[in-house]
Amino acid sequence: MSLAPWRSPLSRALHRNRSQPEARFLQLATIQLNGQPANRTVVFRGFLNDTDQLKFVTDTRSEKTEQIEQNPKAEACWYFIKTREQFRIAGTLTLIHATDPDSALQQARKTAWQELSDAARLQFAWPTPGEPRADTAAFAPQPPDNTEPLPYFCLLLLEPERVDHLELRGEPQNRCLYQRDQNQVWSAQAINP
Repeated sequence: MSLAPWRSPLSRALHRNRSQPEARFLQLATIQLNGQPANRTVVFRGFLNDTDQLKFVTDTRSEKTEQIEQNPKAEACWYFIKTREQFRIAGTLTLIHATDPDSALQQARKTAWQELSDAARLQFAWPTPGEPRADTAAFAPQPPDNTEPLPYFCLLLLEPERVDHLELRGEPQNRCLYQRDQNQVWSAQAINP
């Protein structure tokens, strides 16, 4: 499979901003059950194998899981400070639960778990997100197994359908819109900033 044309500018931005720890963080917006937007910061965990799907992780007990199951459409917004670039990535989210029947996706879920730090894995053993604050002791559970994901651990994939890349350096600024058609073919068009 050939990679989408927006992957090269995004890879370049990731490389040029690699010294900035915040370059791994982006905002992900979903739609709440009441139709209102919900936005949060997530950590980019790379791409799924040789695809254009962006990887994140989430807790199945979080509100975003129910939102995604109700409406999988989402948009990510990623700003790179050093190079002054913005990527808005719109597409469809897929949750890979512990019970997903696809063995390749289950392996990707397991690998994502194993790649987490011990501190990140521990958060999945904490009390349910969004509920009233639990006792302090509830936030000091036994460390989970570092090879087998906890049941609440979920791999989250964003399959891009549209990528809007804005370079804020230059006069005038540069902006390119990448879109995937119904035949899964990507096009790129320079547009006004």
